[in-house]
Amino acid sequence: MSAARWVEPVDVHAVAGTAEALFRTTFGGDADGVWAAPGRVNLIGEHVDYAGGLVLPFALPYVTVVAVRVRDDGILHAVSTHTGESWQGALADVAPGHPSGWSAYVAGVVWALRRSGHLTAKTGFDVAVHSTVPVGSGLSSSAALECAFALAVADLTGLPTDESGRRPLIDASIFAENEIAGASTGGMDQAVAMLARPGHALLLDCRDGATRHVPLDFGAASTRLVVIDTNAPHRLVDGQYGNRRATIEKACADLGVATLRDVADADAAVAALSSSAAQRARHVLGEIGRVYEVADLLDRGRIADIGDALNRSHASLRDDYEVSSVELDSAVDAAREAGAWGARMTGGGFGGSAIALVPTDRVDAVAENVTRRADTASLPVPQFLHAEPSGSAHRL
Repeated sequence: MSAARWVEPVDVHAVAGTAEALFRTTFGGDADGVWAAPGRVNLIGEHVDYAGGLVLPFALPYVTVVAVRVRDDGILHAVSTHTGESWQGALADVAPGHPSGWSAYVAGVVWALRRSGHLTAKTGFDVAVHSTVPVGSGLSSSAALECAFALAVADLTGLPTDESGRRPLIDASIFAENEIAGASTGGMDQAVAMLARPGHALLLDCRDGATRHVPLDFGAASTRLVVIDTNAPHRLVDGQYGNRRATIEKACADLGVATLRDVADADAAVAALSSSAAQRARHVLGEIGRVYEVADLLDRGRIADIGDALNRSHASLRDDYEVSSVELDSAVDAAREAGAWGARMTGGGFGGSAIALVPTDRVDAVAENVTRRADTASLPVPQFLHAEPSGSAHRL
């Protein structure tokens, strides 16, 4: 069996240097600036953002960096170290499904800002991208890219970038993902990438956009939150995520409510729905309750006590929402077996990552057991990331 594989955070200035080098090689000369935005992990509150629920994510010390220069011809030219591929085209031609792949997240941001009147038709950009957020891990590499670039565009074109000024940038990044890339996600990822604060989780009310920073200091509680990237590809555009969202929207229509947050009697609502819709609604309503529970425990400094809620969240996602996978279940079970207080899948599911709340002295044992279980079952070799609550998108 191979040893547990840890992915260490890379100093953001080293990441920036790689993006700048790619920029000079591709475009010649220097960029106008360099910006970074973080990946994220959601502590709890899964598949409730599009149901008007509450979520509790925090930013990770893994970032996407963009080196950007303004053009005056309405052209976007973007290149990434991840694929080695570039995309160049007229921003006037950007539309749902075009371009495809990673460049949709970049082009979509400009498309959204142009549509809302924030950019002129002649404004274009050269962009070089480098990232340490594992792609396909469910840690929101797409939102990190969108938000790093959106902040760059704002800085370079004179748009406000204080907290209130970031709200339109969050909206533009969401539109890019939903409309151009075709991923039917909610707004949690973009909000935390733009608003996160070191040492805190972000309690986000997805019904009205209200936020509150909740203290989150794992070290003070002699705990660690370990991210387990199962290396099972995480894909949100294959229809499964959209199907879940459509089921919740229909359940709301059948119940006569705008969102499931408006349900007064959860048990009665679940009983009134068809079996499949009832399962999905039961998860959403229960998960919203678990977010309140975890936020309250964190406010009281009881980090070690949130493990039970994490366990219940995974069971609900696995059984009622049916978005887990054999790789995620293996990681969660193995982490608990080795001493984790709680563990669950995180992100959209269907692959991606899990998290485990672990006593500091059991971190290595958990990583080793998760790796051993994957090897025994002939699953992809997982890798492990450090989950230290970090800051939001910024200019370097």
